[in-house]
Amino acid sequence: MNTDPRWIATPLTADLVRGALELERTPHGLLPHRLPARARAQCADPQLAMAEAQPSGVRLAFRTAATAVELDTLPTKRVYTGAPPRPDGVYDLLVDGQPAGQATVSGGSVLTVDMATGTTDHRPGEPGTLRFTGLPAREKDVEIWLPHNETTELVALRTDAPVAPVPDRGRRVWLHHGSSISHGSDAASPTGTWPARAAALAGVELINLGLGGGALLDPFTARVLRDTPADLISIKIGINLVNTDLMRLRAFTPAVHGFLDTIREGHPTTPLLVISPIHCALHEHTPGPTMPDLSALASGRMGFRAAGDPAERASGKLTLSVIREELAGIVQARAAEDPRLGHLDGLALYGEADAAELPLPDGLHPGAAAHRCIGERFARLAFTAPGPFADVS
Repeated sequence: MNTDPRWIATPLTADLVRGALELERTPHGLLPHRLPARARAQCADPQLAMAEAQPSGVRLAFRTAATAVELDTLPTKRVYTGAPPRPDGVYDLLVDGQPAGQATVSGGSVLTVDMATGTTDHRPGEPGTLRFTGLPAREKDVEIWLPHNETTELVALRTDAPVAPVPDRGRRVWLHHGSSISHGSDAASPTGTWPARAAALAGVELINLGLGGGALLDPFTARVLRDTPADLISIKIGINLVNTDLMRLRAFTPAVHGFLDTIREGHPTTPLLVISPIHCALHEHTPGPTMPDLSALASGRMGFRAAGDPAERASGKLTLSVIREELAGIVQARAAEDPRLGHLDGLALYGEADAAELPLPDGLHPGAAAHRCIGERFARLAFTAPGPFADVS
């Protein structure tokens, strides 16, 4: 930790953090959570615990004339047994909304995941420091977006000029829930996830509840969406339900209705957009579960395979094509009484032709270029007229 007296240490408080729903005090500092404690207490799934603690869309935001900023963090790196090492998580710096730098923090704790057995091992580590220098010597809005795929405890913030919270700019708040694709999967950096890209283009404040492996129509997630203040809400439903082979069509339809009913209890007239799955050849017509491709792991790369049987669709097993059709019907049936409810076909964001041009690197998750494409298309389809999120004020 830098103890140079020329640096000003600013306590890390909630008014400097955006995109998190809760901050947990730890022995090292603050751990941002994207699900509150009451929701976390209702599910013991370690995958969900890992995903919600990875700060996708979470950023420090402050007003300052500082030309240099230091941030101490304790990251948790993920290592997959047999797979190539993952790169360190990226921190994106924005100055007055424009990209101004990137950094990483090496070291930290390590979580080793064995995809073949499902076991994990956690090895504690020590905090590290990132530094941004050469910032403009004027009052400005500074944002540091935390790595979307790396659990990050905030330890200390230092600058060479005083820091204050960013005043309310009157931007609309967009609350989004989805799977690992919304979480960020293989995006290059936190501002490169498709929701972050769309939010930047649309000029809205993002709260990203994309939860890798966790978009499962859980009632506690619906209650979080219900209770979180927002001007715009979207939910992307489908791929995780197939991945986990969690339910059949008989359960799916009422579960979607219940999820929407719960959200509407807290947001009766808020624009609410239901997004169906993007194209994924693995599961277009083949049910789950999704399993790791051990042959890919043996060759040193990540990959997945569909373990279901297409014939099982007749018994109600879900595929992406089944889910798209059902979601369109659900929204159409509800829209007569809910005119602010909309539907967006995920194939308009990333379809079969896109898969040929920008293939999913592991067969399941979009790469960096596909995230940009999806974000730009979503901004155009949802945030510009006649889209459901167009600003008509």
